[in-house]
Amino acid sequence: MNYQVNEKGYYGDFGGAYIPEMLYPNVEELRTTYLDIMNEPSFKKEFDQLLRDYVGRPSPLYFAKRLSEKHNTKVYLKREDLNHTGAHKVNNTIGQILVAKRLGKNRIIAETGAGQHGVATATVCALMGIKCIVYMGEIDIKRQAPNVARMKMLGAEVRPAKSGSKTLKDATNEAIRDWINNPVDTHYIIGSAIGPHPYPDMVTRFQSIISEEIKWQLKEKEGREHPDYVVACIGGGSNAAGTYYHFLEEPSVGIIAVEAAGKGVHSGESAATSQLGKEGIIHGCKTLLMQTQDGQITEPYSISAGLDYPGVGPLHSHIYKTARGEFYSVTDDDAMAAGLELSQLEGIIPAIESSHALAIFNDKKFRPEDIVVISLSGRGDKDLDTYIDYFKL
Repeated sequence: MNYQVNEKGYYGDFGGAYIPEMLYPNVEELRTTYLDIMNEPSFKKEFDQLLRDYVGRPSPLYFAKRLSEKHNTKVYLKREDLNHTGAHKVNNTIGQILVAKRLGKNRIIAETGAGQHGVATATVCALMGIKCIVYMGEIDIKRQAPNVARMKMLGAEVRPAKSGSKTLKDATNEAIRDWINNPVDTHYIIGSAIGPHPYPDMVTRFQSIISEEIKWQLKEKEGREHPDYVVACIGGGSNAAGTYYHFLEEPSVGIIAVEAAGKGVHSGESAATSQLGKEGIIHGCKTLLMQTQDGQITEPYSISAGLDYPGVGPLHSHIYKTARGEFYSVTDDDAMAAGLELSQLEGIIPAIESSHALAIFNDKKFRPEDIVVISLSGRGDKDLDTYIDYFKL
């Protein structure tokens, strides 16, 4: 099985570029130039230098001793939460701002759910002196207030999406409308491994630094490059794509994807795309999508603002359809309990998105000798109000 995108922008049956005619020049410009730009020695040098000196990479691969003892297996956490801005998102925004500069764009737009991608975009725009507009659902603006404040402090304009569920899907819709109206000077920094080709591939390549580091870090710690399992939460799927990338064609490595089941997969308040989704088109690509019988998008729900998306990236749809990975759906309650467990066992407060991945131990039993690497995709500062309300702290 091949898990690289093909020349038409597809992973198996999923992907492509389903876009309005007005966006064709933008997307085509990106498609025909992104690989050449990324392969330029000057680009690689600047990208690597910023990841090292600005983001703080490599992020540690941390052996979670007490968590391992509790679940009777060897658990390593890939500490993306220690990156500058507090999540994996900055790996991608650093890369895309450098691409945008080389394309001569002087205005950046982005969408955000939990706010981490918005913060990461606002951060790199401040670094490069480029105008930044972030679209965010009105509900997410309320539940992620600290990140909204950070974006504004960094000089970004935060525009609320007031339609639909007023969350990530609707913020993405608004960003696409903006791009249609400003096609010449604007680059859209998509934060997930989703969207029209080449975005899923471009975002995945920038995030693949995660699995690249896991390989050599694990070699140092355990004498081998390949863990038995890699685990990541999935909304759109960028942290997961980066965590899996260098292991997808290594059959000895188990791939585990954890989605948000909200109040229960079949409760009507869920974002478990693998369980509930059918093939459809959203935000410019063909993928698995939660939808009604007549093709209307179903409103997703999760306590996590970063996981309540009705679709999933086309790479992950391909992983699911080919049975390369195991997909699990975790409820709000189980995710919140897993977040509290990590906090009290290891002194690390995770983002609620990451807490979904940490809840895998409820559903999957590992052997004592297994090496399980979990992507700790973000830190929990942004979610403290939600934790406080939930646990009545």
